[in-house]
Amino acid sequence: MLSLIERWLKASAHETQEYVYLTSAAFYGVFTRPFYRHDIVEQFDQIGAGSLTVVLLAGLFTGAALASQSGLTLDQFGARPVVGRLVSASMIKELGPVLTALMLTGRIGSGIAAEIGSMVVTDQINALRALGTDPVRKLVVPRVLAGIFMAPVLTVIADFIGILGGWVIARFQLQVNSGLYWSSITKGLYIQDVWMGLSKPFVFGFVIATIACHVGLRTTGGTAGVGKATTLSVVAGSVAVIASDFFVTQILIALMY
Repeated sequence: MLSLIERWLKASAHETQEYVYLTSAAFYGVFTRPFYRHDIVEQFDQIGAGSLTVVLLAGLFTGAALASQSGLTLDQFGARPVVGRLVSASMIKELGPVLTALMLTGRIGSGIAAEIGSMVVTDQINALRALGTDPVRKLVVPRVLAGIFMAPVLTVIADFIGILGGWVIARFQLQVNSGLYWSSITKGLYIQDVWMGLSKPFVFGFVIATIACHVGLRTTGGTAGVGKATTLSVVAGSVAVIASDFFVTQILIALMY
């Protein structure tokens, strides 16, 4: 039993060391030549525009469900008109960033792990090294940059669509006046809430991309290993997003409030 625990601890420490090394190499590659601009633009398109549909749908139905559920609760206190304030605060501060990050984990996290893992098991990574190309600069850096900068953009879109979905429910199901709905949002939303909602996606994008790249580069065992790496990327990325959300929230609360 003790030996199993020791092996698990050693394996965990080794994986953590490799992950830190990868993130350090990626950070160094962002600021030093050569730059693979074509790959960076391609990843911005795949991660940003490619994830737009799923983010729009998730944001729309989340905002609508939130307004529908909260309207029933607010009725008990005679506070139905403030449903817009509740929807906007929930979407911008918490649900928008986290749900967008989870959608990205399922879509791009799995895709990155599968793509890079396939390159590893087919020796394409070794071929890049033989040609004098650094795989971290060529594969990891573009994906990390795209994750960091596209996650906030997609989060803003999800926030707006979620609030719009909440308005549809508030107007046509809860019978809340449109002007009252939107005015409650502007009156109840503070700049600290906006900064909190915009700060989290940068961290989430970094976490999702780096974990997916790390898992992909550590793939072993042929095509079966690619499937395991894809599953591990989604699971580890989702847990990391939720955990980092808690810690980032605590840090931001201490700094802003």
